[in-house]
Amino acid sequence: MPRRHKSKHCKKQNQQASQDGDDSCKMLQAAATTEKPPSFSSSGLKSNPKSSSASDPTPTSQASCRAPTTSITSSDALHTKSAKRQDEEHSYSPEVLSLENTCRDRDPLTVEVTMLQKFILYRYKAKQLILREDMVNIIDRKYRRQFPEIFKRACASLDELFAVELQVADTIKPAYELVSKLKLPNKGRVRPGRGLPKTGLLMNVLGVVFMNGNCASEEEVWNFLNAMRVFSGRKHYIYGEPRKLITKDLVKLEYLEYRQVPNTDPPCYEFLWGPKAYTETTKMKVLEFWAKLNEKVPTDFPLQYEEALREEVERVQAKWAVRHGTGTKCQKCSMACSTSVSTASKI
Repeated sequence: MPRRHKSKHCKKQNQQASQDGDDSCKMLQAAATTEKPPSFSSSGLKSNPKSSSASDPTPTSQASCRAPTTSITSSDALHTKSAKRQDEEHSYSPEVLSLENTCRDRDPLTVEVTMLQKFILYRYKAKQLILREDMVNIIDRKYRRQFPEIFKRACASLDELFAVELQVADTIKPAYELVSKLKLPNKGRVRPGRGLPKTGLLMNVLGVVFMNGNCASEEEVWNFLNAMRVFSGRKHYIYGEPRKLITKDLVKLEYLEYRQVPNTDPPCYEFLWGPKAYTETTKMKVLEFWAKLNEKVPTDFPLQYEEALREEVERVQAKWAVRHGTGTKCQKCSMACSTSVSTASKI
């Protein structure tokens, strides 16, 4: 095929991916306009859930958290509408859908990362495998040598926003599938259909609960979600009706516990981890997720890190006891693990 025809073919392919990814583009647009409060300060976190009530939350722990964003937010390339108008309308201008034109002058690789994200999400919504060959072809020819870096950035952004990862699929051709970090129904969608994964929202709520002493008031949770531009009673094109999702759907699935605070009038409510959250993830994994969002490391949150590390030790001890039984070996394991916790907490 002549080079001129190949160029036209590539352009058509990119244009088609842009049109097919309208909903994905909405998601990326929302992420770009997410407000970014100051990063976490460990001094602003509660160490005891009893130290606050739903009627008197401590805003310092919530005001200091940072809502999840994607890598494309650094260029401000997607700020084509005000945040207020985005909340009120679900229609987007052609300029937003043509991401490659709006940010080409800022960072050429960002354009390719955005196109790849849209393509991955489009294939996910269509419940189709994501072929490596197709991902390479969606990239502009002059940047294909940089595909590993583009792929890495796209995966990192999707992980931050959705708590999902691309795993190699067991197929003849090299292919991937988008897998939720938690075993939510319908591959992270929660409800039947072709929606986007809800795992990111769940991981953030679990993080709010953990960072507030394993028990967060409803007001603390909504303070954080509002920073993500997720509002109670307002339908979100990724999460649907968020109040129903976190107070009913995820509670019914036993990932969250939503209960009334005793002796409150009018009644106040609080969130805790549900049984499945303890089964399918750990405090350390949630802490790593939050630290990554805030461009920190888990040890930057010493109280939470020590608690998470203690839980890891208890898991190891429990597995050791099951395999080897209780006795001298288990005591040695306990002593070794306790030493590791003490050493790590001093780092």
